[in-house]
Amino acid sequence: MSDKNPSSPAAGDRPVSRRTLAKGIGTTLGLGAFAAAVSPLMRRTSEVSAAEFMQQHYKDLSEDERAEVIRRLEAEALEQSGREVTIRDQAPIPGTKFGYAINLSLCNGNGKCVEACHRENNHDRDTNQSYIRVLEMQRGSMDMEKGNTTYDHTVPAEDKFYLPVQCQQCDNPPCVDVCPVEATWKEQDGIVVVDYNWCIGCRYCEAACPYHARRFNWKAPNVPAEEINPDQGYLSNRVRPQGVMEKCHFCLHRTREGKLPACLEACPTGARIFGNLLDPDSDIRWVLANKQVLVLKEELGTVPSFFYFFD
Repeated sequence: MSDKNPSSPAAGDRPVSRRTLAKGIGTTLGLGAFAAAVSPLMRRTSEVSAAEFMQQHYKDLSEDERAEVIRRLEAEALEQSGREVTIRDQAPIPGTKFGYAINLSLCNGNGKCVEACHRENNHDRDTNQSYIRVLEMQRGSMDMEKGNTTYDHTVPAEDKFYLPVQCQQCDNPPCVDVCPVEATWKEQDGIVVVDYNWCIGCRYCEAACPYHARRFNWKAPNVPAEEINPDQGYLSNRVRPQGVMEKCHFCLHRTREGKLPACLEACPTGARIFGNLLDPDSDIRWVLANKQVLVLKEELGTVPSFFYFFD
């Protein structure tokens, strides 16, 4: 990210970011005083270290700088939770664009995908958060706004079907377009990511997402040390701080290493299909070639990489 980008707004209209602030006052104040001086603009209510506040944008970090950031985050995780974790910075796999499909004829609303996401991605235990919502839908309708997420009866229910919804990893993601500090972007493998260290918590992306796929951390997630998943990614499932946005990232700490998303592995009905849309021999490509697939809210032009079909 560059402040000299000719497509950027005029200097007077440019959104405030940590880099913009640093140019104005970072050289005037010492590092210790810098964070305190701009505390009203911080996206957390808890204290942020000067080193983190001065961190450059993810795309501007060198390999060595990223390694140093990760060392700091691992040390902070150990200090805060007492659990040793490994945070990696998995890069997109060349020649890969990930896609997901769900066979709605097989999904029975059991919610195992929701539970697996909750555990894999170190979600807050108090709110039982997850990136996945399973909507109980009336047969004959695909209006997700009329779906029920609070059903507590035995499933599947008569005249109902079940629609799991998570981030659609859009090719035209409105959430990315509205972020004033470029804390969220689409990677080469199709995954829309969030840098929790750069997010200011304005929640514009949450408002822009037509799939209600973004989550805001109103408080620091509570995850008991013994329940923390120590296998973490910088742009995926590391424990998020208070005051930042998060979303499904296709378990990139797994999928970029050749594994499957946790939600797919947990599905007991085989309803979930995941793979490389650029590989003509992949399962996901077979689905697109042989099934009549649909996407949610196609009329909006978001071009999701998430598909649904019935047998």
